[in-house]
Amino acid sequence: MSGHSPDEGGLPNDFDVIVVGGGNAGFSAAHAASERGARVLLLEKAPAEEAGGNSFYTAGAFRVAFDDIADLADLLDPATTGRMAETVVPAYPASAFEHDMERVTDGRCDPVLTKLLVTRSAETLRWLAGKGLRWRLMYERQSYVSHGKWVFFGGLYIGSVDGGKGLIGQHTEAARREGVRIRYGAHVDRLDLGAERGVAYRDADGTRHTVTADAIVLAAGGFEADPDMRARHMGEEWRHAYVRGCPTNTGDLLRLALEAGAAPYGDWTSCHSTAWDAGADPAGGDRVLTNQLTRQSYPIGIVVNRDGRRFLDEGADYRNYTYAKYGREILKQPGGRAFQLFDAKTRPLLRAEEYDSTPITGAEAGSLDELAAELGIDPAGLARTVREFNESIVDVPFDPAVKDGRAAHVEPPKSNWAQALDTPPYYGYSVGCGITFTFGGLHIDESANVLDGDGRPIEGLYAAGEMVGGLFSGNYPGGSGLTSGAVFGRLAGHHAAGAR
Repeated sequence: MSGHSPDEGGLPNDFDVIVVGGGNAGFSAAHAASERGARVLLLEKAPAEEAGGNSFYTAGAFRVAFDDIADLADLLDPATTGRMAETVVPAYPASAFEHDMERVTDGRCDPVLTKLLVTRSAETLRWLAGKGLRWRLMYERQSYVSHGKWVFFGGLYIGSVDGGKGLIGQHTEAARREGVRIRYGAHVDRLDLGAERGVAYRDADGTRHTVTADAIVLAAGGFEADPDMRARHMGEEWRHAYVRGCPTNTGDLLRLALEAGAAPYGDWTSCHSTAWDAGADPAGGDRVLTNQLTRQSYPIGIVVNRDGRRFLDEGADYRNYTYAKYGREILKQPGGRAFQLFDAKTRPLLRAEEYDSTPITGAEAGSLDELAAELGIDPAGLARTVREFNESIVDVPFDPAVKDGRAAHVEPPKSNWAQALDTPPYYGYSVGCGITFTFGGLHIDESANVLDGDGRPIEGLYAAGEMVGGLFSGNYPGGSGLTSGAVFGRLAGHHAAGAR
């Protein structure tokens, strides 16, 4: 075990475990290390008022495997469990979670890591509840009323109370209770893996500090906020994506780890990206609106480009399985813009937290021609698209809570939830591509130990969260990112503490 001598600023510079990154994964690692008796230092690049990583900017949704929601009811906030009599929450067994991982990534998910993610999802949620984190059913995001009941869909039902903001707040409170030391504004720029393991960082004043530990957990996110890295790994067009969340996720620790001999792993050419308000700050970091800038009710409308042409199947699947890949389809369109269109029938079904948010980049009009003029869409192209779409709809009952088979037989097709766009007023929302996190990362084993190029564990080095490669490729099941951060953060912290 290391000593506990102070650095020049009077702060300790020897710890048992150093965690780099103060999001959900980093805090999960800190909790796990602390409960094994380790003295833990958590270093966060952002200042305290901007901390929380990408986790802060999420809705707080966790994808969890279970056979009966009653098995998790004791973890849920009473405000939601009190509504269970009028609620349908379908079972989501481990087999379904694993199948979803395989199908949405086209089989490009590491089978060992996937099995860990799935089988440890529920127990990790329960473990976090024991740390003081609070959970609820996400009625406003993941359910519709069908046949008089609230019906949840798409395998994603549970979220943290007060969303990403609440998630980070509760994590932080728990870490402080456990005695975890947190240093904000700590920009790590050196990683030492020799005889004296540790990191060096600059604080907010530019002062350099060196801290040592028996083990280091890297949980500092991907490279989505670095335009040069996006262009290098995913293509030049990705320079023009909006950063959806954390502006400090610039891949610093990925670069340091690779330079130290860690093996890259997974799909470095793709990412999680979604429809994002076109008027948002491209650099991200909106601490007030956070996830409210996303626009995810597109399955019940139509999506067109500036030419008025549809370019994707809005109803191919529940939005939980399509939204993270549709951002890149928007980026391919002229000007990197698209427009989600609804009418008086469908507007009441939109997520209030997103579409009633202000400011919002959109328009309302009494006719499609007026809407096109307001939004900058070619009116003739839009009229042709809407006419063909409306005329091709299969006349079966509309039900947004299930895959209703109400299709539009056009090109591209709309497989479910097709409603004629024919009832004024009309509503349109301008969106761009918002990048959430990158899928390429480091190679880890079942202990979250980082591996080198020969597949051997690097002693004392662990990784979790968005720094882990191999789980996702091209797409991902909604809510599995936060679950991954917690599962592998817990594993990383547990084994890092055991390295003492």
